[in-house]
Amino acid sequence: MFDEGSPDGTGDAGSTGPVGSPQWAAGLEASGEPLGTALLGPVGPAPVPGSARDLVALRMALGLMEIAGNEAEAIDRVRALEQLKAACAAAQVRETAALDSLRRTAEAARGVPAERQCRGLAGEVGLARSESPHRGSKHLALARALAQDLPHTLEALTHGDINEDKAAVVHRETAWLPSGHDRAVVDAAVAERLPFLGHKQLAWEARREAQQQDPLAAAMHWDRAAADRRVTVRPAENGMAYLTAVIPLAQAVACHRALADTAATAVAMGEADGRTGHQVMADTLVERLTGQSSATGTPVEVQLFMTDTALFGTDDAPARFPGHGSLPAGIARDLIGSSDADVYLRRLYTAPDDGQLVAMDSRRRSFPALLRRMVILRDDLCRTPYCDAQIRHVDHATPHAGGGETSWDNASGLCARCNYAKENPGWVHAAGPAHLDVTTPTGHRYQHPAKPLARTQPQGPRTVDYQPVGHRPMVYDRAA
Repeated sequence: MFDEGSPDGTGDAGSTGPVGSPQWAAGLEASGEPLGTALLGPVGPAPVPGSARDLVALRMALGLMEIAGNEAEAIDRVRALEQLKAACAAAQVRETAALDSLRRTAEAARGVPAERQCRGLAGEVGLARSESPHRGSKHLALARALAQDLPHTLEALTHGDINEDKAAVVHRETAWLPSGHDRAVVDAAVAERLPFLGHKQLAWEARREAQQQDPLAAAMHWDRAAADRRVTVRPAENGMAYLTAVIPLAQAVACHRALADTAATAVAMGEADGRTGHQVMADTLVERLTGQSSATGTPVEVQLFMTDTALFGTDDAPARFPGHGSLPAGIARDLIGSSDADVYLRRLYTAPDDGQLVAMDSRRRSFPALLRRMVILRDDLCRTPYCDAQIRHVDHATPHAGGGETSWDNASGLCARCNYAKENPGWVHAAGPAHLDVTTPTGHRYQHPAKPLARTQPQGPRTVDYQPVGHRPMVYDRAA
């Protein structure tokens, strides 16, 4: 399986076989030398994997490794495994860079223009890593940079002196430099300090070196960053969310200081009503952004998916907040009951056998509004495996031009990036209400089974009358 004939495949003088082999371990144990000491001494490489099958065997072997029998050995293993993870990341970088080169060469031979080469490759990398296309794009850019412009950082990663996150820090702080030569100069300048710096210190040093390398480009980079200011929201744990503003540093400091001063005054004057300073700051932010006098009285309009039984308190099935995950049934009921906004309730019907929404088809090429709404409710986030982006496009899995129907079965909710990626040569999407199968240009296949929207245990039919305050009576048929 491995290349056992490597001339350097031996360990220290006390061992009798390749590093990592039973003979090597037995020799090391007989010598009485701790592993931590052995790792600091001269050792040769272990048997070299020659294929993906060899790497799978290595991964399986690690899974069979017995746990350490003492604390010192456990620490030695934690350190060695961390270095192994870094070496794996470096090997992955080299393979990703090779994939990029192979794809460009093949597409150039087919006459694909340089500006159109490697389209969709980031999505393939993301799928292979079980990650989103966005993260795949970051890993592809990191691999290109390390292989081409940051040799010292790649060497430190290969030797286990740094991890992949620190390598990404050097890349991020140098990516804006206009030339590979400039990036290589910064890489050499921070090389000796790489093993000893934390993430923040490494970012500061790399940034300083980069700014010194090209002050004009640094100023232009800051201007571009200011133009990219934005506000985003993403879910957090336990029904919370992160409201993030990426704004110029001076403005951010001023905003935080204003909130902190208000909170400090409220606490000092006894007006905090039992809230901590941080809680007052958060409430003040909501009040000032929404123009309300109280954060708890802020009117909201929320789209929730929940069963009728959960809505009326006879069931505790979690509700779903489209695009943000699930909420406990009790919290969802409180959210609806305490909202100052109008509450709109829409009946949705699910099939009793699999819990999926009932199908709806169209003869048109574009998806009608109601069918589009149903697809978004069903898929929740981008349907591509591992992608967590918000849905932007509802499109045909099998293209309309290729005979695909505008139907519930052939519909997919995708982010813009994934929808454009599937139009590249070699990509194939095959969908049904409960699954999406993605085949990439290399022939690799990835599956994304859909989770039913409702539980499927039998329930007797019933009709419930419910009259919210200020609303006319509404009748709810069994929906799930």
